[in-house]
Amino acid sequence: MLFHYPYIYIMSPEAYVIEVFSGEWIRNTVLTILFIVTYLFFGKFLSNKNKLIFAKAISVILIFITITGHTRNIINDYWNPVDNIPLHLCSISNFIACFILFVPKISKESKFFEFLYYAGIIGAFQAFFTPQINNFDGSNYEYIEWYLSHIGIMLLPIYMLKNLGFRLTKFSWLRVVVYLNILLIIVMPINYFIGSNYMYVNGKPEVNNPLIIGEWPIYIFFWEIIIVIFTYTLYVMSTKKLK
Repeated sequence: MLFHYPYIYIMSPEAYVIEVFSGEWIRNTVLTILFIVTYLFFGKFLSNKNKLIFAKAISVILIFITITGHTRNIINDYWNPVDNIPLHLCSISNFIACFILFVPKISKESKFFEFLYYAGIIGAFQAFFTPQINNFDGSNYEYIEWYLSHIGIMLLPIYMLKNLGFRLTKFSWLRVVVYLNILLIIVMPINYFIGSNYMYVNGKPEVNNPLIIGEWPIYIFFWEIIIVIFTYTLYVMSTKKLK
């Protein structure tokens, strides 16, 4: 094994959690930040054509990871509709990241980009801060795959904003809040009928997250407030230097 997991402890038959601020958490966080910063730095100095190729490389990696991930789960008999339909926030962001740069003449103010920017960055940030690897088979491949997929959904929208000329419009943050609530309306009945917990609206995630305040359904109302704060703050931070 390339990695050992002294700080990962099992929470259920299908989920492993990396303890926050553990040695392994610090190592992975530092490597993640270095990878993202380095990719953005080198991408900045490429020609416009190569900047796009550099960005598409992220999407291609995410496509490969998505296909192999589902394939491995099927082969290992892990795949099931309760856990593996791409209805978690990061999974939806990943799906958009896979195809967004292959849409002909996509608008620089695309609604898909807006969603990917806010949902991808916020979702990945939460995932990195409190990592929970579902359906973990104990392999180095799946361990690295989980980190690469979340790096991709954070890195790609930042790269698109900084290096490809994509833009966030004035009320993009508010639209994404609305989109997320529409998704909740869609996901909640799906969870009810198949017994799943997509977007964690039927029960708290197993990871110890300080942003989970109270029990169900109280923490969902707090999430609404937190999401508004996060999206608006991210909008301000991302557009301040562009004004």
